[in-house]
Amino acid sequence: MEKATIRVDGEDAIDLLIASGTEGERALDIRGLRAATGMVTLDPGYGNTAETSSEVSFIDGEAGILRYRGYPVDQLVGNSTFLEVAYLLDRGELPTPDQMAAFESRIAECRALPDGFEKVLEAFPAGTHPMQKIATAIALLGAYYPRTGGSGEVEANRLAATRLVAMMPALVAWSHRSDRDRVYIDPDPGLGYAADFLNMTFNPGGSGYQPNPAHVQAMEALLILHADHGQNLSTSAVRLVGSGQTDLFSSICAGVLALSGPLHGGANQRVIEMLEDIRAAGGDTRLFLDRAKDRNDPFRLMGFGHRVYRNFDPRALIIKRHARALLDNQSNPLLDLALKLEQEALADDFFIRRRIYPNVDYYSGIIYQAMGFPSEMFTVLFALGRLPGWLAQLREMRESSSAPLKRPRQIYTGYSQRDYVPQAER
Repeated sequence: MEKATIRVDGEDAIDLLIASGTEGERALDIRGLRAATGMVTLDPGYGNTAETSSEVSFIDGEAGILRYRGYPVDQLVGNSTFLEVAYLLDRGELPTPDQMAAFESRIAECRALPDGFEKVLEAFPAGTHPMQKIATAIALLGAYYPRTGGSGEVEANRLAATRLVAMMPALVAWSHRSDRDRVYIDPDPGLGYAADFLNMTFNPGGSGYQPNPAHVQAMEALLILHADHGQNLSTSAVRLVGSGQTDLFSSICAGVLALSGPLHGGANQRVIEMLEDIRAAGGDTRLFLDRAKDRNDPFRLMGFGHRVYRNFDPRALIIKRHARALLDNQSNPLLDLALKLEQEALADDFFIRRRIYPNVDYYSGIIYQAMGFPSEMFTVLFALGRLPGWLAQLREMRESSSAPLKRPRQIYTGYSQRDYVPQAER
């Protein structure tokens, strides 16, 4: 195995092994660094730190590549269902027909929320953001399904993960309706996963409601595209909390809360708000692009740029196609405005030089809005899609032979030791 030598004060201090991934990534294994040198690494934001190795998903930000278990995400969107992708992320392989039928049957059996759970959702103060409802409700489910904390509880954890994937559509739909009409549609085992979710969300209560097939197709695509994305903020939160052998539901709750911020999962809501602001100001996209380039202006171009992708975001290209297909036969001023803003930005040297392209959040909110979702639901829909990735990453970590309690170091920059001064002498 290759090695690299660290020198401290001109002297060879330690040889570090070089770890390699299947796609050619290389990393310095620094686990022995502190013991040998008394030093740690300083990497704010973990931009140069691989906290773990993983088999779940692969991202090449320079080339615009995203794969789940080796499968390009565009192939999965074009051929698979969200539940099949959930199975793939969890088990590592695409299911056989018999395996898929058994998995779908188990999901159908577990879709219903516990009796009376709608009263829990109704107990929140009016106007509570759905992400807060979802996080609290998921944590509460841990009381209904205990013994999911330790790495040794393999079967309990797998069953709890299946239950959570199954119940999440009803939980999201009911969290939406608990603050509106309080019409709760029970899960329909005869509908597919995405169709059943749309039915529980939008069915006014009659028997003749049928989800729009175009909406079902777009929802399947969006859920697949959000299913996993490596060691992002929310996934890292799930793994961090789960490393303490916290129960599965509390670990996922941490991911929901991490996702709720505007710099992570809440960005698509802010894209819609930005487009609405541009429209209200007369639709002058050039004015807002100039504002985005002005460092002294607080305006930010939402939905552009990504921490990982320095080329195009492959998810954004797929979502853009679905947005145009979904809205092909209807006028949508926000989509027209988004297309115009993107075209002008990608022709501007400022954005070209900085390699700033639309990301997954840029068009997803437009699709959600066209389906009838209010903007405060956008981040919850992100969580619905990301759930299988969180669960797969959590299980992978817990079943690893090298998964210690996570405890980052720090470089202290405060006062050196000083003596206490009595209050009267200050």
